[in-house]
Amino acid sequence: MAPHSRIAKARPAEQDLASAKNVLTLESNGLLALADCLDDSFANAVDVLANVKGRIVVTGMGKSGHIGRKIAATLASTGAPAFFVHPGEASHGDLGMVTDADAILGLSNSGETAELSDFIGYSRRFSIPLISITSRAQSTLSEAADVSLVLPNAKEACPLGLAPTTSTTMTLALGDALAVALLERRGFSADDFQQFHPGGNLGNQLLKVKDLMHKGDALPLVRPADPMSETLLEMTAKHFGCVAVTDENNLLKGIITDGDLRRHMTDDLIKKQASDIMTTGAQTIGAGALAVEALAIMNAKSITGLFVVDQENKVIGVLHIHDCLRAGIA
Repeated sequence: MAPHSRIAKARPAEQDLASAKNVLTLESNGLLALADCLDDSFANAVDVLANVKGRIVVTGMGKSGHIGRKIAATLASTGAPAFFVHPGEASHGDLGMVTDADAILGLSNSGETAELSDFIGYSRRFSIPLISITSRAQSTLSEAADVSLVLPNAKEACPLGLAPTTSTTMTLALGDALAVALLERRGFSADDFQQFHPGGNLGNQLLKVKDLMHKGDALPLVRPADPMSETLLEMTAKHFGCVAVTDENNLLKGIITDGDLRRHMTDDLIKKQASDIMTTGAQTIGAGALAVEALAIMNAKSITGLFVVDQENKVIGVLHIHDCLRAGIA
């Protein structure tokens, strides 16, 4: 019977939980050991990668290759252009994707992966910076590299000690550490992050108020002396359930909401002016704030809209809770 077709033996759930906890404990210990052993080599690696004029080329074979693909994706999404090249394909033409403006990040637990030999030779021939991540300082890859990052000696979580588990977790975490250090070194901002993540929920959470707000003729605006008859028409026409009361320079003086109308519902409401009904000191938000912040304010204040003001408190837009929901912000 082939190994993959063997029927798993039934055993108590407690044993499965114990096994899982042991794996997580061993891998956690590996990460702690990795954090403790970081030295100037890490800073040197960040220096090399931060000064790359081209791209970071990540490579690795087998499980290291899978980890390498994730590291390349993380680097690229955080402002450090990177891509993965399979070492086998590199030996058959894909080395042409690597230029002397690039840097190479080579992954190999043993440091003796034969398929990386052409990458090593190519980097040395054309003086392309090479950074290695291995578990052995005295290995072909480590000794050839310009900067060698060596993982600490940590027990694999596999009970046979054969399947890469703790070692791949440490490699992945070290790749994340490089990406974050580069992100901070370059001053990569939430704005930059949103540009690289325009789709999906993550991109939605990084939308700004200015991306969703209504402005110009869509703004519901009245003057303090405007009669409530005109104010009601403006509220009805603009469909936001509120109006901003502004002076001739568009400075916000107050707002009128459906709630204000209910609180002032008397026979002479139509005869009053906007200034008689408006609420002063209303909650506002800036155009540069994240839309998710605006939604949080609306939820906390139990309101459905926010007027957007500039630094001089001039009204420049309005954001309704439905705008946030339609954009997928929740």
